[in-house]
Amino acid sequence: MTTPLLEVQDLKKHFSVRKGFLSRQKQVVKAVDGINFKVEHGETFGLVGESGCGKTTLGRCIVRAYEPSGGAILYQGDKQQGAVDLAHLGAAELKAYRRDIQMIFQDPFGSLNPRMTLLELIGEPLIVNNVARGKEVERRVATLLQLVGLRAEHMNRYPHAFSGGQRQRIGIARALTLEPKLIVCDEPVSALDVSVQAQVLNLMQDLQERLGLTYLFIAHDLSVVEHICDRIAVMYVGQIVELATTDDLYRRPLHPYTEALMLAVPKPDPRANTELKVLEGDVADAANVPSGCYFHPRCTYCIDQCKKEQPELRELHPGHWVRCHRAEELELEGIG
Repeated sequence: MTTPLLEVQDLKKHFSVRKGFLSRQKQVVKAVDGINFKVEHGETFGLVGESGCGKTTLGRCIVRAYEPSGGAILYQGDKQQGAVDLAHLGAAELKAYRRDIQMIFQDPFGSLNPRMTLLELIGEPLIVNNVARGKEVERRVATLLQLVGLRAEHMNRYPHAFSGGQRQRIGIARALTLEPKLIVCDEPVSALDVSVQAQVLNLMQDLQERLGLTYLFIAHDLSVVEHICDRIAVMYVGQIVELATTDDLYRRPLHPYTEALMLAVPKPDPRANTELKVLEGDVADAANVPSGCYFHPRCTYCIDQCKKEQPELRELHPGHWVRCHRAEELELEGIG
């Protein structure tokens, strides 16, 4: 058994918010509530779910943009040194690992400073970390721009001169500046046109093969993660409800929520039945979760046990984990 590059153990992130504008009473929002998974070296691990399920919060906890409320984030960057718990490192200790874990943001427009040129945007990490200075910064920035399909002579231009797809390539180049091992991709193509999405995804796969990168790929579109991810975890209200290899998940989902997400994906075949099965109801409130299974108010297979007892995440088949009381008896529809 190889040691995983990243192992998340019972990770939690809770936010304390006021119940009303003038109220002094506070309630706890459990954005991430006891997450466990491993990411192997060189793989693409997907996190999917509806908006508000906590997947972006989880990604930001891993890069320590957010301070975790509990749990461990074990990072195995150096095999000789052993795993390090990033969740409990101070700012000074954490700086040594910032270079290894980078992030690609969802919004290619808001994530780039409009007052900085590409040379300044991409070269800043090199200067801050004392990696390069002067002409060496220009040389490295030019190499990175060419690596992501942009022209080196454009390094003195500002972000407003580029399209959304080009800006996301700039964001990718910036994430690669310090030669990271793990990149957290927070819905990197959701703001782009469909044709541009394919180009960016192909670029990311090419870079992964050439540079030996590991991706934690966050998305809400199942048709996107199908083509890039090796394994997928489905999140609902701060918890993982199903985790499996991509083939197993799409061929035979075990959780009703996963089935609902798949049936909502439009079929590209014009002869197929185009009527979409829309998942009714809204995502449960993370500050006031329902009793039992969090998904039971929206589940068509719900029984009394689902309303009273919270299911545990268990391995039903080798490598296929599910959080559902009725997983053994249900025959759910996939899109494999």
